[in-house]
Amino acid sequence: MKRSRGARSKAPTIPAQDPHNVKDRKEKVLEVAIGRAVRSTRRQRNVTVAELARTAGLSIGMLSKIENGVTSPSLTTLQSLSNALSVPLTSFFRGFEEHRAAVHVKAGTAVEMERAGTRAGHQYNLLGHIGANSSGVIVEPYLITLTEKSDVFPTFQHDGMEFLYMLEGMVEYRHGDNLYMLEPGDSLFFDADSPHGPDRLISLPARYLSIISYPQGD
Repeated sequence: MKRSRGARSKAPTIPAQDPHNVKDRKEKVLEVAIGRAVRSTRRQRNVTVAELARTAGLSIGMLSKIENGVTSPSLTTLQSLSNALSVPLTSFFRGFEEHRAAVHVKAGTAVEMERAGTRAGHQYNLLGHIGANSSGVIVEPYLITLTEKSDVFPTFQHDGMEFLYMLEGMVEYRHGDNLYMLEPGDSLFFDADSPHGPDRLISLPARYLSIISYPQGD
């Protein structure tokens, strides 16, 4: 059995996305939102720019301008594109009109709940929940508090990925056959399909954030 002060891994890879990208700001411009929708639909159908331009009766240059949000296409042009791609014309406007949800939870107002496998003294506060959404991913953020009344529970095992961030106390946390000592400021990111959970409660009370993400069902 391996015991670790923390997760040791290779040098982190550079994230594929820039979290400071101003894409969302640009999407408030209708032309950009339409262009992104046309390009995305075309790529989903494995159609080239030349093929779509020919089918829709447009020049390659004009289609390129539309996809890049440089020009504002007429309704006639959008109708031609929707027919060529076999999608409703309204699908080109969804990125502009779509509501982007946000959940703000003030201190002390989180929903206390029970999760299967927990015991008395383990407090789970759900910090927010957004159901079906355009990302295709469900994310559940929890604030977990373990007190001197808590007893160690059977390990969890579920779909998705989980991220822990230790805020207070000290816990020896199990993931599969490995044990990790978590202290304030430590984090643990893992595949939640492997059995996991607190193995020893060393310094109490202990509090940590748990963020679970998994694909949303059909």
